[in-house]
Amino acid sequence: MKKLSFLTPFLISAFLSAQVAIGKSVLESSSSSIEFGDENRGIVLPWVTDTTSVQNAVNGTLIYDTSDHKVKAYENNAWVDLSVDTTGTADTALQDPLNENTDAKVAIGTPTATPGILVLEDDDKAMILPKVADPHLNIIAPAPGMMVYDTNKKLLAVFNGSVWTFWGE
Repeated sequence: MKKLSFLTPFLISAFLSAQVAIGKSVLESSSSSIEFGDENRGIVLPWVTDTTSVQNAVNGTLIYDTSDHKVKAYENNAWVDLSVDTTGTADTALQDPLNENTDAKVAIGTPTATPGILVLEDDDKAMILPKVADPHLNIIAPAPGMMVYDTNKKLLAVFNGSVWTFWGE
């Protein structure tokens, strides 16, 4: 699994506080571990070469699998495809030559042995995804593995490198 070190700026605040705000100054909910601003941007999931490269995955793990270009969630001890569409693409040329730091981890809340890059450790808080109205129209250059909450459709939206897939009721 190749890891991006975009999380460094809030490492210290993550260990000092059980709540983190990125791109905003006021938290929306006392029940959140992490919240994102309202710009037309999403969170990009870690890219892995395939699901077998993810060691000790726990339920709730989210990844972008570059072998089949799909966003996947680990649920009931199995990988579930959230992309559905099979036409995804991703240029891995920048990450391919990099060495992986297998110990890289940011924990928000009280750190445990749970594996992951960004682990929200609270048992009574959740992540509030970046909120974007019509991400398929308003995010100009989405990255493969991006996910947001579509405020118009009121659905989870994931991008596989080619198309957006929407999830919800």
